[in-house]
Amino acid sequence: MTTQLAPAIHVQGLEKSYKELHVLRGVDFDVARGSIFALLGSNGAGKTTVVKILSTLLKADAGTAGVNGFDVATEPTQVRESISLTGQFAAVDEILSGRENLVLIAHLRRVANPGATADDLLERFSLTDAATRKVSTYSGGMRRRLDIAMSLIGNPPVIFLDEPTTGLDPQARVEVWQAVKELAEHGTTVLLTTQYLDEAEQLADRIAILHEGRIIVNGTLAELKQLLPPAKVEYVEKQPTLEDVFFAIVGDNGKGDSAVSAPTSKEHR
Repeated sequence: MTTQLAPAIHVQGLEKSYKELHVLRGVDFDVARGSIFALLGSNGAGKTTVVKILSTLLKADAGTAGVNGFDVATEPTQVRESISLTGQFAAVDEILSGRENLVLIAHLRRVANPGATADDLLERFSLTDAATRKVSTYSGGMRRRLDIAMSLIGNPPVIFLDEPTTGLDPQARVEVWQAVKELAEHGTTVLLTTQYLDEAEQLADRIAILHEGRIIVNGTLAELKQLLPPAKVEYVEKQPTLEDVFFAIVGDNGKGDSAVSAPTSKEHR
């Protein structure tokens, strides 16, 4: 009996350039099976490029990457059979109902009993009451939950969520967070890319900060907070937030329009 399972995702020395632009400069990380791993970084940090390489949509210039035990360069078919990818915008058909969307994908993926699969996912993502409504009537959070549900048809062991809450209001973001947590509870490995600090704090078992093409820190939230000493405010010890850690590591050059967002964080003293 093995004492430790091999990681669901293994990345070592990943490099990618577009002409003179070096997007990835030697990226290394592992993702444990059944965990939520957040790849945190500003716009343009290279998060989506990593996901595209891992999902076989893009070839790396150097380095190796494996998903579910398969090499992305030499075993792309097996990798694609092991994964599902959800992009920044919900890929749902607005003319169809929620249930019809799920049944359609189940047919395309040759899943046995598409109707039962659809009903199970509708219940799991709290969409049963809206099952027969056209998706055009759904809120942003409902569409995103349906999109994630569709990506789970066929039970892929690994799912990539590329900035899944972009453009959603706070309530919809919380709905999606709950859906993501349930993925890991059911044993799915989740690689989440995000520019939202509070999203990484809420969801991730481990967080890696990608900055200028490199992973500059990788650990649990508690480990990352230990990188900064607690601040003392009015004799009360204040623990650093993930936002404190992020900007202390990458510097202030990340601030501005392309900065990582923390929409719910409080103003710091």
